[in-house]
Amino acid sequence: MGLDRHPVERYAVWIKNAVQGDLGMAARGGASINSMVKSRLPNSALLAAVAFIIAVPTSLLGGVLAGTRPDTKLDRILSIGSLLAISIPEFIIGVILMMVFATKLGWFPSSSILLPGETILGSPKILVLPTLTITGALFAYILRMARANVIEVMESNYVRTAILKGLSMRRVVFKHVLPNAMIPTITVIANNVGWMFGGIIVVEFVFAYPGIGSLLIMAIDTRDMRMLQSTALVIAAIYAFANLAADLLYGLLNPRVRVGQ
Repeated sequence: MGLDRHPVERYAVWIKNAVQGDLGMAARGGASINSMVKSRLPNSALLAAVAFIIAVPTSLLGGVLAGTRPDTKLDRILSIGSLLAISIPEFIIGVILMMVFATKLGWFPSSSILLPGETILGSPKILVLPTLTITGALFAYILRMARANVIEVMESNYVRTAILKGLSMRRVVFKHVLPNAMIPTITVIANNVGWMFGGIIVVEFVFAYPGIGSLLIMAIDTRDMRMLQSTALVIAAIYAFANLAADLLYGLLNPRVRVGQ
């Protein structure tokens, strides 16, 4: 393990090997970190994907409904609810869901521990509470952004002109409001992909979910610096690529920001 070397030298060697795709061996047990990451990363990706698929359509719908009907009862309910969801940390939401749906009602398991031979897809119930925990904050953030963008577009001159021409509100929304309001909202959604993998660490710890976030927590508990560096590197890489994809997507959707134009 090179413990007789200087820490800076050990870190340089680890960086060199990591660039080549070799994350090294775990300090305890001697297992390959590559294999541990490969076995857990799909679980985290599945959790993030399910939460993303649920949160994005519902939050966009809620944002459009609230933005086209400002200061109504529906708008106030969605705005207050989303503000509460953003304000409450994920681990508190997770504990509340666990107490209600696992401990009191017994509908879902309180933890996501898999028995030998079991898989996430074979035990879909263990996905429900972690997914709802992540979905809550993601739904609230996207909804508020979509609502703000819709309200801004609704107050623009071209939308007012379309309304004065006698176009139905349905046609105004679908033809003029949505195409312009969704451009910045979509980039926010792409940025939240990276954010989700940061929030997943807390959620996986609360529910003992077998993902890369729980692997990071395990590395901290066992003081396995090499595993900690490797899992942090993977999560940071996902976050960086998500931000890059968001910037590229914004350039594709909005020709005004393209370089050279």
